[in-house]
Amino acid sequence: MDGSPPEPPEEEPGEAVDPRAVDLVLRVGELLLASGETTERVNEAMLSLAVAYELPRCEVQVTLTSLLVSAHPGKGAPPMTGSRAIRRRTPAYWRLTALHQLVQDASIGMLELDEAHSRLREIKSGRAPYPAWLMVVSLGLIAASGSVLSGGGPLVATTAFIATLLGDRTAAALARRGIAEFFQLTVAAAIGAGAAALVVAMGNPGQAATIVTGAILALLPGRPLVASIQDGITGDLVSAGARVLEVFFMIAAIVAGLGAVVYLAVNLGVPIDVGHLPTPAAELRPVAVIAAAAISVTFAISLAAPKYVLTAAALGGALIWVLYVLARGWNVPPVLAAAIAATVVGVLANWLARRHNQPVMPFVVPAIGPLLPGTALYRGMVELNTGSPNTGVLSLIGAISVALALGAGVNLGGEFVRAFQHVGLGGSGRWARPAARRTRGF
Repeated sequence: MDGSPPEPPEEEPGEAVDPRAVDLVLRVGELLLASGETTERVNEAMLSLAVAYELPRCEVQVTLTSLLVSAHPGKGAPPMTGSRAIRRRTPAYWRLTALHQLVQDASIGMLELDEAHSRLREIKSGRAPYPAWLMVVSLGLIAASGSVLSGGGPLVATTAFIATLLGDRTAAALARRGIAEFFQLTVAAAIGAGAAALVVAMGNPGQAATIVTGAILALLPGRPLVASIQDGITGDLVSAGARVLEVFFMIAAIVAGLGAVVYLAVNLGVPIDVGHLPTPAAELRPVAVIAAAAISVTFAISLAAPKYVLTAAALGGALIWVLYVLARGWNVPPVLAAAIAATVVGVLANWLARRHNQPVMPFVVPAIGPLLPGTALYRGMVELNTGSPNTGVLSLIGAISVALALGAGVNLGGEFVRAFQHVGLGGSGRWARPAARRTRGF
């Protein structure tokens, strides 16, 4: 013996992390995010799966374009980390429902890891509940219903339908050639505005605005708007900032298409005048309520929502329109009226989703469709190009304010429901929410 102290025993490594579990967590998160789920829900689902399949000390990071999962066994064993990039996001709300059920089943121990992988493959390779042609036609039906809601008749609705389909197919052709989505939206908006300018040139200026209102309605970013505000409220600031920029660029593309066509038409002598623009409905008409319900149903179809959501979407669209018109009748400003109506619908949609143990996005996003500010955007562009730039800027600010009020309202409704719930997705309780901690901005 040399008298030196004995070396401390080496720490035994922890249990090995199953890479299939890490892969499942990543793939479920990727598909949820790509299908239109909010960052908070994706984070909850991934953590629930990590707990279900015993990933030790698992950390999850979710942003709009990437996912990261890291498990740390401890006791000297190396951590296992995996990441995935979200390169394509296509709204598919039927997938949200199937993935939500997968997470729930796994969380209560009803799915072995191999079974979970098998079900995930089935979900990923599954098809939407509607044929492809119907999802394309639904965009035209959104525009037609929006035109009727703005006061147009059958001929106007038909014109808006054709213009929207033409714009969508043109945008799809540009997408196949690799043209950026910004310019796809610009062209689609320009085609809708072009149809309106043609109607004005033919001597029917009163019908033009209803056409372009419907065409714009089919392009407005209701889904990312709701998700961006929810991400900001729940503390996912990186994703919230990215989604807000996404919404900004989508609206900027629509405004650019409208502005280019209106500017060109005015300079060519087309008598486009702000006096011909429709005014918001001040009374409840059966046709308008039906048109609002039709907008929400066709929005749900375009987002590939499950079929059982369609009835709820129709009721939500009709209700939000009725509440908005009633509030306007009581001289409530448009922004506040939109926020109140959206809050009530948000409470009901969140309650219904939690009652049936379903994700809330398929219920809440189609419902706000009737109040998306298509008319205000068009009014702003007409005012900018007909000698009233200050008024035009205010109209555009008003349109954006209404859109933000809708997103904030439906999320406020969700917060009211959450305040009285006991657990969230996969058992994540209300106290597990980081954004609920009082930081006072520090």
